[in-house]
Amino acid sequence: MKLLSFIADGRASFGAIKDNGVVDLGARMAGLRTLRQLLEADRVAEAAKLVASMTPDHALDKISFAPVIPDPGKIICVGLNYRDHVAESGRTVTEKPALFVRFPCSQVGHLQPIVKPKVSDDFDYEGELALVIGKEGRHIPAHRALDHIAGYSCYNEGSIRDWQRHTSQFLSGKTFAESGSFGPWLVTADEIPDPSRLTLRTRLNGTVVQDTTTDLLITAIPGLIAYISTICPLVPGDVIVTGTPGGVGAKRTPPLWMRPGDTVEVEISGIGVLRNKVIAEPE
Repeated sequence: MKLLSFIADGRASFGAIKDNGVVDLGARMAGLRTLRQLLEADRVAEAAKLVASMTPDHALDKISFAPVIPDPGKIICVGLNYRDHVAESGRTVTEKPALFVRFPCSQVGHLQPIVKPKVSDDFDYEGELALVIGKEGRHIPAHRALDHIAGYSCYNEGSIRDWQRHTSQFLSGKTFAESGSFGPWLVTADEIPDPSRLTLRTRLNGTVVQDTTTDLLITAIPGLIAYISTICPLVPGDVIVTGTPGGVGAKRTPPLWMRPGDTVEVEISGIGVLRNKVIAEPE
């Protein structure tokens, strides 16, 4: 099942894709207003039964896509988690994952514009696989980690490289307002039993700039969940963005930055294509 967050007729809601349309679950499931709340209530199976019996309420071209989880408690990102990206960055592989956070205001949905900030021209793409937690846990063992995943999505972890280099900490370049994107939808985990068997490609204006398979993650998804859940509890709706492969614009000669008017796409097999135009921040 493909679950999404959206806006239609001026109202924010959540729903599921069916027959090239959207079944509005927010209008039908009492007490639930967001996809995060659906996961918290453990009502995904109920939602699936409801979708099977309904016809779509909205055509896809009549909605505005929101970030898959617009209101996450945590967005935890993993840096330097593909060897080719570590190599192009001139770094060495670390024993433990490099973690940083983004804030909800830093992300937009599928087909919504991502914003190049006016304080920088060094706006870089980072195509990544994102996962959303569906079951609460702390100290989750790696062999049980996949049981805690609600589903998977695409993420463009847009990075402002000069601000990222201000200090040894990444955050200042990683969470500019509306600089990243998350979508188009959440594919539930039952449809992706093995997330290590996916293909990820990023395209800028139709040209492939990143191309990898998720079996090449240095710390695989079970290990990430085990590590992060040792630090803090993971709860439904939390997002983990698993890392970008080599090919980022900052490490090309000359650098390849995203510019206003560009189109950037992140495509992951079994999930879909996350597509966004780039615009300039208003003066």
